[in-house]
Amino acid sequence: MSRVVFVCLALLAALFAVNASGQVEGERSMSSMSNRDNSPQTQQEVNIIFATYAESDEGLRCVRFLAESIREFAGKFRNAPIWVYVPEALAASDGDVMGRLRQLGVDIKTSSIPPDAAWFYYAGKTFAAGVAEAAADGKTTVLVWMDSDTVVLQEPGAFDLGRGIGFAYRPVMHNRSGSLYAEPPDAFWSRIYDKLALDADSLFSMVTPADRQTIRAYFNSGLLVTRPEHKILRHWGESFKALYRDSVLARMCQEDVDKRIFLHQTALVGAVMHALGKEAMIELSEQYNYPIFFKKMYGAEAEFDNIEDIVTLRYDVYFSNPEPDWSDQLKGPAKVLTWMKERLGKQ
Repeated sequence: MSRVVFVCLALLAALFAVNASGQVEGERSMSSMSNRDNSPQTQQEVNIIFATYAESDEGLRCVRFLAESIREFAGKFRNAPIWVYVPEALAASDGDVMGRLRQLGVDIKTSSIPPDAAWFYYAGKTFAAGVAEAAADGKTTVLVWMDSDTVVLQEPGAFDLGRGIGFAYRPVMHNRSGSLYAEPPDAFWSRIYDKLALDADSLFSMVTPADRQTIRAYFNSGLLVTRPEHKILRHWGESFKALYRDSVLARMCQEDVDKRIFLHQTALVGAVMHALGKEAMIELSEQYNYPIFFKKMYGAEAEFDNIEDIVTLRYDVYFSNPEPDWSDQLKGPAKVLTWMKERLGKQ
């Protein structure tokens, strides 16, 4: 065999080997991609945990609808873990709703509250949030804490917090208990700022979605997107203790039920502001935490009856006594409206 022929044959053999190797590697890569696509959770989905709180059977029904909406509409996050925290007594129940939650892959966990906090509204969810954050620390990049009356309508892409962002929020719905940015804080907020070691002049402003009031930073506790390592939700409970154990604020809460209702939410201001600077926070768009029929329940400048582009909505107590034609009043995708009518209208 001539040297030229030998060299040609050697080159052909080498080329065949490289091609075969590339084909094998390609098949391995495609196989790996296929396995990831067919897996219950992608790595990105594991990086978010949804968590909420329920303290009654009615609250558990709301959690069921929340969980079903995540599994149906949350896109790349639809298979993310869902945790619900409940009191010990409720965890012992074994009804149809509990069974459905387990079918949906919801982890049912327990939490408790300090005895001296029981008189204050929403103490249960405040302390449960801290327990959830502690459990999530090291297990997820982002913890999404939501009230149980939330429905997810499409993939919540903004929950995938960008680099350098540790907290995403919405303002409180309306200025029922906030501090107007253009005016000095009243006695209630002055006391809160003092107990939480905050300077009112250092707080940034935000606008309430329902009545368009410009107020000092006051975060809606119904939707909190956090990185657990910042310990915002754990500090929330500690800030709440500092407030409700103060005799001056306790007296104010006895005299004004609104202060008693919202004291837990005021505590968030200290927890957030001591954890992060404004540059590490983002305000979510009005597509998130959208309060349907809010005007009918509490009054508002907008109707809040169009969910066409809404990502997450809140329904508060509306479906405890809904209008017969509520679904005709609500504008939105037919599939979503049908889904809601099959569930929420039957509460």
